[in-house]
Amino acid sequence: MTKIEPRSQAPAERTANDPDLPELIARCQAGDQSAFATLYERHAPALYRLAYSVLLVEQDAEDVLQESMVYAFRNLNRYDPARGAFRTWLYTITISRCRNARRRKWLPTITLGHLLSLGVEPPTPAAESPEVRAAWQELRASLAEALHTLSPRLREAVALRYGQGLTYREMAEIMGCPQKTAESRVRLAHEQLRKAMSAADQAALEELWSI
Repeated sequence: MTKIEPRSQAPAERTANDPDLPELIARCQAGDQSAFATLYERHAPALYRLAYSVLLVEQDAEDVLQESMVYAFRNLNRYDPARGAFRTWLYTITISRCRNARRRKWLPTITLGHLLSLGVEPPTPAAESPEVRAAWQELRASLAEALHTLSPRLREAVALRYGQGLTYREMAEIMGCPQKTAESRVRLAHEQLRKAMSAADQAALEELWSI
């Protein structure tokens, strides 16, 4: 099936859902602390989810969040609306800081239970029967084990595609690779996840994630 990517947005369109962004940036550059606070509160939760989805360690994700926001605030003059959305610029900074964090130390292997509640988990089923809840918990556990088998770069791809809902074009810009490479990483992640999961769990995940 041919993948249809959304068309590129013009600068004006990119601020349609964030109409006060130019004003907030101008106020930040003038030293307005309330504008800094507004931008932080608006974007920090998504950046933390992204960082944690990649690093799998809460303190490291928090550190990356702080480093990313400080860098962004100090370099707002470098943001160019003509090149992409503000969130894409922030995601690019965050992914870069995540990679730096991985290089700084060997991150321990931990459970992915928190990851599954921070962006890449399948949606909670609406039905409340014990059977449905038990099946969903089993799927979450299976996905947790399967995500553990992915390399950091493939986990980045999963976090951006399913945790943040980005297009392949946006992913490529953030990960610093061609769009085909972004697509390939998601495809490789799918293959590894399938190998690590039972047939029944594969079918459920494919339906929920539409993969």
